[in-house]
Amino acid sequence: MAVIRKVQIYKRDKYNMLTVEIQGKSLVVREISDAWGEECHTFLSRPEMLAWAESRFQADRLEGGEREREQILGKFRSI
Repeated sequence: MAVIRKVQIYKRDKYNMLTVEIQGKSLVVREISDAWGEECHTFLSRPEMLAWAESRFQADRLEGGEREREQILGKFRSI
């Protein structure tokens, strides 16, 4: 049985959060929002996941701007 490691990228409240589950060779990003529900993205490599995160989290779409973007991307890079 594979060990699943879960990393929390951010959690604003009970309904708005993003986590990454490391399941063997794959990385599963779970994005939960009160507007869209739950979305899952499965990546087979870390560079693929980082490319998605860099395009998904733009500074102009985040409340905290560039500072919040760098915090989020820093957590993705630490995986």
